[in-house]
Amino acid sequence: MLKTLQELTRPNIWRLKPYSSARDEYNGAAASVFLDANENPYNLPHNRYPDPMQRDLKKALSKIKKVNPENIFLGNGSDEAIDLVFRAFCEPRVDNVVAIDPTYGMYQVCAEINDVEYRKVLLDENFQFSADRLLEAADGHTKLIFICSPNNPTGNDLLRGEIEKLVRGFDGLVILDEAYNDFSEAPSFLEELGRYPNLIVLQTFSKAWGCAAIRLGMAFASAEIIGILSKIKYPYNVNELTQKQALEMLHRYYEIERWIKTLKEAREELEAEFMQLPCCVRIFPSDANFFLARVTDAVAIYNFLVGKGIIVRNRNSVSLCGNCLRVTVGTRVENEKLIEALKSFPQ
Repeated sequence: MLKTLQELTRPNIWRLKPYSSARDEYNGAAASVFLDANENPYNLPHNRYPDPMQRDLKKALSKIKKVNPENIFLGNGSDEAIDLVFRAFCEPRVDNVVAIDPTYGMYQVCAEINDVEYRKVLLDENFQFSADRLLEAADGHTKLIFICSPNNPTGNDLLRGEIEKLVRGFDGLVILDEAYNDFSEAPSFLEELGRYPNLIVLQTFSKAWGCAAIRLGMAFASAEIIGILSKIKYPYNVNELTQKQALEMLHRYYEIERWIKTLKEAREELEAEFMQLPCCVRIFPSDANFFLARVTDAVAIYNFLVGKGIIVRNRNSVSLCGNCLRVTVGTRVENEKLIEALKSFPQ
């Protein structure tokens, strides 16, 4: 049986009275004289604190994502939301979390920072997971299960049926990281939030939206879960410049869709050329804006490319990824430089 949110939440967090900032106490638009927040009256508009709840941005985002504003949390990258779920729901040295392996490394880093046991469940040879195996790794103190689809660094979509089975079968919270979902043909789980009260979906402005520099991550969940995350976040966690840039990007949504189409086509072209290289052993199926390639000698090839001023990601030391490089799809010119460099790699 699914635990209640109060049962999942750390008792001190459930009882916590959040800090109330000046802009929490007054957020209307009618006032013209603000003497409440000890702000410098000069250097407009950067002298004013930003909206702590990002109301305008959430309203605009809700129209594109088709999710109500009260179901949206915005943070300093998705990493903030990842850290907050540990702080909100996991009692240090008591509770644990379960995650697929390999996957995005920040889940484990946040677990270790928060002194929470992190249990890894290895993917199979096709980089797929079994809901039953993840559930078997859980116990009475497992509060969270992390999965990422399309997964990083493997690039593939996880089986939708297994994701649904996991969410239905777990009495805690399932965090589904969809950072690369824009590049996938699989529909987002955002449309399933109403069916699964224990599901948290993460997305980001860093990938398809081309806004890694502004550090804006999104978490979507029930209003009750969003309320817990909002209660423990720092008061002004998303700055005004980030909010304005994100609003501008939302108005350029159709341009973003064109970028996505271009990158998906470029990925297929780059994969086809990469497969012809003597150093390429295998390319794994990808639903993201990158692909994972097994090569003859990942360390040597990585260092060779560094010498050419070309940087890919060496994933040789990651579980199941021996002699693998992760290659992000770039511009046509960047992709051509990569292929030309690898053609000259000495065999």
